[in-house]
Amino acid sequence: MKAIERFYQYLDYKAIKPTKFEKENGLSNGYLGTQLRRNGSLGEDVLTTIINNCLDLNPIWLLSGKGLMTQNFSSEGEEESKKEKIEESTPKIFKMKTDKVIQKQMVPLYDIQASASVVALFRDKDSQQPVDHITIPNLPKCDGAIYVSGDSMYPLLKSGDIIMYKQVENALDSIFWGEMYLVSIINDYGDEFVMIKWLQRSEQGNDFVKLVSENRHHQPTEFHIKNIKGLALIKASIRINSMY
Repeated sequence: MKAIERFYQYLDYKAIKPTKFEKENGLSNGYLGTQLRRNGSLGEDVLTTIINNCLDLNPIWLLSGKGLMTQNFSSEGEEESKKEKIEESTPKIFKMKTDKVIQKQMVPLYDIQASASVVALFRDKDSQQPVDHITIPNLPKCDGAIYVSGDSMYPLLKSGDIIMYKQVENALDSIFWGEMYLVSIINDYGDEFVMIKWLQRSEQGNDFVKLVSENRHHQPTEFHIKNIKGLALIKASIRINSMY
């Protein structure tokens, strides 16, 4: 029996739908089912995502089938785990001195895969149907929210987190250098790449920007300002640490 089959046993035991797990952890829709039908193997990134988000799942059992499916924690460990869950479930708000908080607002949550692209979402967000709305008291003005995918900003952000953003103009004089942005890059072939990066000044000149990751394993990249087709300042993030 492979790890994917054992993980399905765990999901069935916890009454968690595979599609729910995929959506909340940034996996493509139907990924787990495809791997199960093909008798495939879970990649290293997916295994890490599973272990990080299923805290009671015994990783030794998942990988080898040895031992019990779930782990038992001491009462002290349980309290620490609960504390970590509360801390990670609390939204992180990245406020600037110029931000004016709004006591209550409904921020639309968009499915970036269902939308044509970030560029289309920014250009005509009224035509995009949100999957839900998020309300956080005393949050700076936000235009929308999307799920994070990838690990370039780990551990500050991880796949499955939600970021809330405020759209800004694609101009150098509109950039707050050193802040975190949602960036849409269009290359010369028309391919779109959506990234969450720190924006810094480039040594190549005033017409370039440097995109820097929080994850030290990702190298900085530099692009001409003309390649940036969508830009939004990250205002807050939400991490849901429990699947049940």
